[in-house]
Amino acid sequence: MKIAVTFDNGNVFQHFGHTEYFKVYDVSDGKVSGSQVVSTNGSGHGALAVLLSDLGVDTLICGGIGAGAQMALKEAGVRLYGGVSGSADEAVDALLAGNLGFDPEVHCDHHDQEHGEGHSCGGEHHCGDHHCS
Repeated sequence: MKIAVTFDNGNVFQHFGHTEYFKVYDVSDGKVSGSQVVSTNGSGHGALAVLLSDLGVDTLICGGIGAGAQMALKEAGVRLYGGVSGSADEAVDALLAGNLGFDPEVHCDHHDQEHGEGHSCGGEHHCGDHHCS
């Protein structure tokens, strides 16, 4: 089993499509046997699903994620655990222990919505800023 986590400074990065790194964990016999941090090389939403598939990842832990990216992951055969925050290592440990808190209905639909008067999601938007879950 290979688990990838959207990764930033030790924590689960909160916007799948803008993650610069994944931390990829190799799992054997229910335990982490190794890990590495992998650059996304600026890949966008759909390309990230292909990257994960090419790495042999079958499970993803992330924060917010849009419907299109969810569909791309599903098509690539990658199980999704979204709506997760905090330490990447602790999230993987929790998943392996069967007690990861995640949101099966996670979505991040800010791409086509306004977030208040005169404020739209521009190039500087960060998913966690608008409580996407």
